[in-house]
Amino acid sequence: MSNPNMANREVCDLIFVDYSTKKPFLNLDFANVSTTELTGESVFAYGGKGHPKRVQFAGERGGTLTIETQIQTVKLWQMITGGEIKNTAKFVTRVEAAVDAGSDNSTIITLTDTPVKGSVVVYADGDDCGKELECTVNDKIITLDATSALKKDDKVIVYYMKEVSAGVQSINIKSTSFPKNFTVYGDTVMKTEDDEVLPYKLTAYKVAPQSNMSLSFSNSGDPGTITITCDLMADSDDNMLDLTLIEETVTQ
Repeated sequence: MSNPNMANREVCDLIFVDYSTKKPFLNLDFANVSTTELTGESVFAYGGKGHPKRVQFAGERGGTLTIETQIQTVKLWQMITGGEIKNTAKFVTRVEAAVDAGSDNSTIITLTDTPVKGSVVVYADGDDCGKELECTVNDKIITLDATSALKKDDKVIVYYMKEVSAGVQSINIKSTSFPKNFTVYGDTVMKTEDDEVLPYKLTAYKVAPQSNMSLSFSNSGDPGTITITCDLMADSDDNMLDLTLIEETVTQ
């Protein structure tokens, strides 16, 4: 078969390979949309009456590979941002707790975590983020100052910084973080007018993910979609893109 009439209604599975090390970086087989766009600029030499176009020059060849996905991974965020994955994280947490009596008749609050030093802030129940209650902290035990006038079983709200180091993947993005360059290999299928399903391969020799990422969180509607746009560039041999059709019928 040569030059068959065909159409596509399937997304590309994409493998991102680190351009520098040639090692696989991410298997992106969960996209909903993958779009390849080629761009260029035409300029013309003009001459004669009416200022007609006489000679055309083409240049500034480029394009984009755009991916839309509702499935996300930390590795995907790293690819877009160029951030560094860390296995520790700090964040503020809020707990509602009851006051207890200490062995010396002091009023205490016992936390389930050991807070980061100097991060504890306590408010009376009903005065959230209002007047801070004086206290001292020793490990997980908060001792309220006698001026608080709180007694056993009274409710309080505690804010503190929590540090975690088990089962954590955190992306640290700096102002100096930039994405790596990648070679991308795509895999999908084309269907011909003769009802044959043929493998279709895409190779983008050098792409640079744009550092734009929008993460939306909503309690209604469809799951959030993240869009990744990669700029197509030329490699050291001026290669940009291969589009390959394999005349080998895929079994459905």
